[in-house]
Amino acid sequence: MISSFFSKTKPINYVVLSVFLVLFFGFYRFFGVSPAILGDNHLLDILTLVTLVVQMLLINEIVRTEKVTGFSSYAMLFFVLLLVVFPETMTDRNVVFCNFFLLLALWRMLAVKSIKNVRSKIFDASFFIGIASLFIDWTLVFLVLVFLVINLYDKSTFKNWLIPFIGIITAGILTFTTFLLFNDFQFLEEHYRFQINFLKSDLTTFKMIKSGIYTGAILVVVTLVFLKLRQKGGGKLLSLRILFFAFLLSVIITLLSSNTTTSLLIGFFPASVFITNYLETFKQNRYKEVALVILLFLPFFILAVQLSS
Repeated sequence: MISSFFSKTKPINYVVLSVFLVLFFGFYRFFGVSPAILGDNHLLDILTLVTLVVQMLLINEIVRTEKVTGFSSYAMLFFVLLLVVFPETMTDRNVVFCNFFLLLALWRMLAVKSIKNVRSKIFDASFFIGIASLFIDWTLVFLVLVFLVINLYDKSTFKNWLIPFIGIITAGILTFTTFLLFNDFQFLEEHYRFQINFLKSDLTTFKMIKSGIYTGAILVVVTLVFLKLRQKGGGKLLSLRILFFAFLLSVIITLLSSNTTTSLLIGFFPASVFITNYLETFKQNRYKEVALVILLFLPFFILAVQLSS
């Protein structure tokens, strides 16, 4: 029953997941976290919530147009469930806004496979990464992924290798001009420090242990998905390789940045895609149903443990 409901993309799927996300955000905002962490700016709270809902819908549009999963709502569902597992990601507005622009960048990178308007797509991806870095400085490492995409699809054109620099410079010029108008460069001086904060984190906390288990579980799923796809073949392998490296970069950014576990949000889209692909390998619906029930139960169990600790 659950698998049949989410195996299609109908308006009801969008409504159910959007309503749940709104209710869950409100629940965690008022009961799961200290008001001092989020502050009293309700307008920013609403903007953060709207951005999360838009990201969920954007994920569905990406998987539909780029065909990195089957035609279903599973990717949206798993994105929301990962938010339940890591509700603290919703409290970090910088991470939420940063992830929005990285999703746009990933979409443009995945779209390069059509070999149409390649330079425009590379420029857009690099530009969006530059904008995302205004929220988390270490997201500039995603430029490595842009060069990987160029190498995979159109490495023989020399001009393609220069375009990422043009995209970043364009984002930099617009940012510099904006701050010049206000004659205030303090933000830029304090923001782009690229500090490594991993060694300062307490690795024994519940959140860090949870993050480690999550990372290991997704890597296992990734391995199983690639093994299955290599046996079957198909055109998704290159796209999934891009998303795999995107997931690895999200883990690296989490280790490097000062945002502790909240930066894991950056990897939720690739993780959702791989979980969906693994679920689609189940040929019998009863196995898929059991797997979905377990995947639905676990996030709420983990949330209950976290709130009670």
